[in-house]
Amino acid sequence: MKKILTGVFVIMIFMRVSGQTKITVAQDGSGNYSTVQQALNQVPLHNTKPFIIYIKDGIYKEKLHLDSFENFVTLIGEDQFKTILTFDDHTGKVSQNGDTINTKTSYSFLIKANNFTAQNITFQNEAGFTAGQAVALESDGDKAQFFNCRFIGNQDVLFTNNENSRQYYKDCYIEGTTDFIFGSATVWFEDCHIHSKKNSHLTAASTPQDHEFGYVFNDCVLTGDTSLHAVSLGRPWRPYASVTYIHCYIDEHIKPEGWSNWNKTENYKTARFAEYENYGPGSQKANRVSWSKQLNNDEIKKYIIKDVLSKWEPKECNFNL
Repeated sequence: MKKILTGVFVIMIFMRVSGQTKITVAQDGSGNYSTVQQALNQVPLHNTKPFIIYIKDGIYKEKLHLDSFENFVTLIGEDQFKTILTFDDHTGKVSQNGDTINTKTSYSFLIKANNFTAQNITFQNEAGFTAGQAVALESDGDKAQFFNCRFIGNQDVLFTNNENSRQYYKDCYIEGTTDFIFGSATVWFEDCHIHSKKNSHLTAASTPQDHEFGYVFNDCVLTGDTSLHAVSLGRPWRPYASVTYIHCYIDEHIKPEGWSNWNKTENYKTARFAEYENYGPGSQKANRVSWSKQLNNDEIKKYIIKDVLSKWEPKECNFNL
């Protein structure tokens, strides 16, 4: 996986350059702010210009929120393994104000803003293997893009929770146990590493019926813990769930039938699950469920990023550090 940002991290002071705002977060006091939420709070409402937040290495245990009017924010970490944004909420836990946490409120980081970008950051929920639903990142805004990031947790790690949202993940690492990539957004995963930690389900898409595409995994690598042998590529959270794997390496942890039903419901009858020219020990076609599809050379032609993402073409950041 390509590392986008390397070398010495340069501390930026609060300033405006060419219409951009740049600030630094550092736990040791060497930046503008010591917490990530303090920095996020500086984004103007109805923001229309790039707002760049550099985050120095550290474990930032904060429950983070970026609101829907705080657009065009970019978070850049110093090192994807050492710049960690984490929290530990999970379903059933009682919050400080007395509310019982559910899946929607279990997030470590909730992003409602549009045009959000992140690079070199770990998004984590550290609630634990048996904690139940515990979201690391909930991404709701349109045109969200993530480069060289890590998403760490167990059940329900990455929540792409908006049917009108387009999202792009490149060179990212995502690990979890059950339904750890889920939601209704249209998402393209490019050169990502997806790692399973339990004999369960990788995706739980809820794609709307009128959306042609849901999740597309292109040139990704699917691995699992060595003890696993019955992981599914996904199950349909909603009836028209759409998930496609293209040119992906699929290891032996994926079960021969490939896909799973949703608790014996009728969702599978309209689910849109497909594969094209995958390889590896878990990619064999012979025993796949009858209601999944192996795309042919004509059908694959429509899987172009700008078409899947409705004319949006993501671009890697090139900010001057």
